[in-house]
Amino acid sequence: MISREMREQVENSSLIRAMFEEGRRLAEIHGAENVFDFSLGNPNVEPPVEVKQAILEILHVENSSAIHGYMNNSGYEEVRSAIAESINGRFGTAFTQNNIVMTVGAAGGLNVLFKTLLNPKDEVIVFAPFFGEYRSYVRNYAGELVVVSPNTVDFQPNLEECQEKITPRTKAVLINSPNNPTGVVYSEETILRLAKILNAKQKEFGSDIYLISDEPYRELAYDQVEVPYLTKYYANTIVGYSFSKSLSLPGERIGYLVIPDEVEDYENIISAANIATRILGFVNAPSLFQRVVAKCLDAKVDLQAYNKNRELLYGGLLSYGYQCIKPQGAFYLFVKSPIDDDVKFCSLAKQKNILIVPGKSFGCPGYVRIAYCVAYQTIERALPGFKALMEDAD
Repeated sequence: MISREMREQVENSSLIRAMFEEGRRLAEIHGAENVFDFSLGNPNVEPPVEVKQAILEILHVENSSAIHGYMNNSGYEEVRSAIAESINGRFGTAFTQNNIVMTVGAAGGLNVLFKTLLNPKDEVIVFAPFFGEYRSYVRNYAGELVVVSPNTVDFQPNLEECQEKITPRTKAVLINSPNNPTGVVYSEETILRLAKILNAKQKEFGSDIYLISDEPYRELAYDQVEVPYLTKYYANTIVGYSFSKSLSLPGERIGYLVIPDEVEDYENIISAANIATRILGFVNAPSLFQRVVAKCLDAKVDLQAYNKNRELLYGGLLSYGYQCIKPQGAFYLFVKSPIDDDVKFCSLAKQKNILIVPGKSFGCPGYVRIAYCVAYQTIERALPGFKALMEDAD
């Protein structure tokens, strides 16, 4: 018999994944071309050509032990050095390979970090709406997730409530910008205010509060919007990054942590992160794709394809009467449900073979998330269904 904890996890399994599986079932019944799956943030844009070129070059030139063998738990030194130099060139930082830990995607990185930092009952603050898996990641290490209620005006973090919810047990504040599910980029003003609050609270409680920036969508920002690099604003910042979206490699599970020298207890944190990488069973990030991404640090996916989808879907939904903040990044629209019950609205959408995710999954009921990382034609063909849904709601 499975553990009590896992029994509860099974019962409350991710609605996003459930919708994804439902899409496969409906496709078998109605045909894939007649099912409009906006449930999962699974990039449809091809990886840059540099990725395939890098793979072929590595496989043809390197010997097998260099490609597939073990290395330091932090990852290959030359890969970490290349990443540090790339970050420094873009953001004016001064990192070295000693500040980089290669990870099994952003999720693996967050789990390594929480294993490193959290004692039982330590609190991690998140801002709703937030990626629902954060609940499980914190719970994995007996931490407690503290949710700050959403600011539904512009979906910038509710900093007044955050300030009230910081306690002596607060170990970290976790933010995600560009944000999943809203697509909002947290402004520099927001980051400056948050840093001021955290510095004051550290002084008040005599404790260390880490700001964790989860950044899988950093490169997916539109209209020349700048995404602040948080280590420049607050000393106790740790960055988690993934190449899943920036290079369209979600299944390859490759990313990294940036742990600056300025972080309090840096030496112990970097050592513990290495050990956590090993004892959590990751051992190291995938060896081949460490080398691949190191050759593709200047490569980019076709952002215009996502932007074209964004404009079509956002414009279409607004013309039908939906309410939505225009996303500045990522590839999601977070739309106010035309009826109060967002779960029921998603069920009604499913009757028209449209798969979307209720805002309840992100700690923000009354909204739905639509992932527009799909073919442009999928959006075109789905729009009449969205229009009919709004007419039914009226």
